[in-house]
Amino acid sequence: MPTPESEAFLAKKPTVPPTFDGVDYNDTPRLKAAQDSIIKEQWVKSMMNRLIRQELQKCYYREGVNHLEKCGKLRERYFETLPDAKVKGYLFQQQNYIPGREDPVGQDQVSAGLDRQADGVMATVPEKVVKEKGDERL
Repeated sequence: MPTPESEAFLAKKPTVPPTFDGVDYNDTPRLKAAQDSIIKEQWVKSMMNRLIRQELQKCYYREGVNHLEKCGKLRERYFETLPDAKVKGYLFQQQNYIPGREDPVGQDQVSAGLDRQADGVMATVPEKVVKEKGDERL
């Protein structure tokens, strides 16, 4: 089994960053490598969240009524990793790629009525969209 810094390990380590930044869409092998890299990165985040959740379950079971005091760090770490835990795929990110940004503005942020700051300009959702959903502006 290769050690983390051996030649065999470094040969299998992906060389493509998990983004479409600088990828020519006509170059199929590089495009597929970027897609695979994005999917692998999402799976790593998902599995990391699963491991934290399993440790949190063990802590709840082990500590019993004291779990609020004893398992607080695990609970906070679990809630921090929870938004990235779902494997979403690469298609939305590929079709809505904006050069210079790591993540495109997603539909889930627009439908939730959230504000998003992009390049120093505050982008807001129109009031009628928020009122239709029944959400209140903060």
